[in-house]
Amino acid sequence: MKAGDLDAWVKRYVAAWDSNNPDDIGALFTDDAEYFTAPFRPPWRGRNGIVKGWLDRKDEPGDHEFRHEVTAVADDLGIVRGWTRYPAQDPPSYSNLWLIRLTADGQASSFTEWWMTEE
Repeated sequence: MKAGDLDAWVKRYVAAWDSNNPDDIGALFTDDAEYFTAPFRPPWRGRNGIVKGWLDRKDEPGDHEFRHEVTAVADDLGIVRGWTRYPAQDPPSYSNLWLIRLTADGQASSFTEWWMTEE
Protein backbone atom coordinates (compact mmCIF):
# COMPACT_ATOMS: atom_id res chain seq x y z
CA MET A 1 0.00 0.00 0.00
CA LYS A 2 1.08 3.56 -0.67
CA ALA A 3 0.00 6.72 1.14
CA GLY A 4 -2.13 7.69 -1.87
CA ASP A 5 -4.01 4.37 -1.71
CA LEU A 6 -4.82 4.94 1.96
CA ASP A 7 -5.83 8.55 1.37
CA ALA A 8 -8.20 7.44 -1.43
CA TRP A 9 -9.75 4.84 0.89
CA VAL A 10 -10.27 7.45 3.64
CA LYS A 11 -11.97 9.75 1.14
CA ARG A 12 -14.33 6.90 0.20
CA TYR A 13 -14.94 6.27 3.92
CA VAL A 14 -15.84 9.94 4.43
CA ALA A 15 -18.20 9.83 1.42
CA ALA A 16 -19.90 6.76 2.95
CA TRP A 17 -20.03 8.55 6.33
CA ASP A 18 -21.75 11.47 4.65
CA SER A 19 -24.21 9.32 2.68
CA ASN A 20 -24.94 6.34 5.00
CA ASN A 21 -25.50 4.39 1.79
CA PRO A 22 -25.16 0.67 2.63
CA ASP A 23 -23.51 -0.07 -0.73
CA ASP A 24 -20.91 2.68 -0.17
CA ILE A 25 -20.20 1.39 3.34
CA GLY A 26 -19.98 -2.25 2.27
CA ALA A 27 -17.67 -1.47 -0.65
CA LEU A 28 -15.02 -0.28 1.80
CA PHE A 29 -14.57 -3.68 3.46
CA THR A 30 -13.73 -7.28 2.64
CA ASP A 31 -16.35 -9.98 3.22
CA ASP A 32 -14.56 -11.06 6.43
CA ALA A 33 -13.38 -7.66 7.69
CA GLU A 34 -13.34 -6.64 11.34
CA TYR A 35 -14.22 -3.12 12.52
CA PHE A 36 -13.06 -2.31 16.04
CA THR A 37 -14.97 0.61 17.60
CA ALA A 38 -13.30 0.55 21.04
CA PRO A 39 -10.31 -1.19 22.64
CA PHE A 40 -12.30 -3.71 24.70
CA ARG A 41 -15.49 -4.01 22.65
CA PRO A 42 -15.99 -6.93 20.25
CA PRO A 43 -15.59 -5.85 16.62
CA TRP A 44 -18.29 -5.71 14.03
CA ARG A 45 -17.52 -8.75 11.85
CA GLY A 46 -18.01 -9.23 8.14
CA ARG A 47 -19.26 -6.76 5.56
CA ASN A 48 -22.92 -7.17 6.55
CA GLY A 49 -22.12 -6.85 10.27
CA ILE A 50 -20.11 -3.69 9.61
CA VAL A 51 -22.91 -2.12 7.57
CA LYS A 52 -25.42 -2.96 10.32
CA GLY A 53 -23.19 -1.62 13.11
CA TRP A 54 -22.45 1.55 11.15
CA LEU A 55 -26.12 2.27 10.41
CA ASP A 56 -27.14 1.51 14.01
CA ARG A 57 -24.94 4.38 15.21
CA LYS A 58 -24.78 6.55 12.11
CA ASP A 59 -24.18 10.27 12.05
CA GLU A 60 -26.60 12.33 10.02
CA PRO A 61 -25.35 13.92 6.80
CA GLY A 62 -24.12 17.44 7.43
CA ASP A 63 -23.88 17.17 11.23
CA HIS A 64 -20.09 16.75 11.22
CA GLU A 65 -16.90 18.04 9.69
CA PHE A 66 -13.80 15.86 9.22
CA ARG A 67 -10.24 16.33 8.10
CA HIS A 68 -7.39 13.84 8.11
CA GLU A 69 -3.77 13.18 7.36
CA VAL A 70 -2.05 9.92 6.50
CA THR A 71 0.56 9.48 9.23
CA ALA A 72 2.29 6.25 8.22
CA VAL A 73 2.09 3.32 5.84
CA ALA A 74 3.92 0.00 6.21
CA ASP A 75 3.07 -3.01 4.04
CA ASP A 76 -0.74 -3.40 4.34
CA LEU A 77 -1.10 -1.24 7.48
CA GLY A 78 -1.91 2.45 7.39
CA ILE A 79 -2.25 4.96 10.22
CA VAL A 80 -4.48 8.00 9.84
CA ARG A 81 -4.86 10.95 12.18
CA GLY A 82 -8.24 12.67 12.01
CA TRP A 83 -10.13 15.57 13.48
CA THR A 84 -13.90 15.47 13.75
CA ARG A 85 -16.13 18.36 14.69
CA TYR A 86 -19.84 18.23 15.51
CA PRO A 87 -20.85 21.93 15.72
CA ALA A 88 -24.20 21.21 17.44
CA GLN A 89 -22.75 18.78 19.99
CA ASP A 90 -21.07 19.26 23.37
CA PRO A 91 -18.20 18.52 23.33
CA PRO A 92 -17.94 19.44 19.67
CA SER A 93 -14.41 18.26 18.77
CA TYR A 94 -12.70 14.88 18.68
CA SER A 95 -9.24 13.64 17.82
CA ASN A 96 -9.13 10.32 15.94
CA LEU A 97 -6.49 7.68 15.31
CA TRP A 98 -7.27 4.95 12.79
CA LEU A 99 -5.38 1.75 12.01
CA ILE A 100 -6.42 0.35 8.65
CA ARG A 101 -5.30 -2.84 6.90
CA LEU A 102 -5.95 -2.66 3.17
CA THR A 103 -5.95 -5.50 0.67
CA ALA A 104 -4.35 -5.12 -2.76
CA ASP A 105 -7.79 -4.30 -4.23
CA GLY A 106 -8.31 -1.37 -1.84
CA GLN A 107 -10.71 -2.85 0.69
CA ALA A 108 -10.13 -2.84 4.44
CA SER A 109 -9.72 -6.22 6.10
CA SER A 110 -9.37 -4.54 9.49
CA PHE A 111 -10.31 -1.09 10.76
CA THR A 112 -9.63 0.14 14.29
CA GLU A 113 -10.64 3.55 15.53
CA TRP A 114 -9.68 5.39 18.68
CA TRP A 115 -11.14 8.79 19.50
CA MET A 116 -11.03 11.22 22.36
CA THR A 117 -12.77 14.47 23.07
CA GLU A 118 -10.94 17.76 22.92
CA GLU A 119 -10.45 19.19 26.39
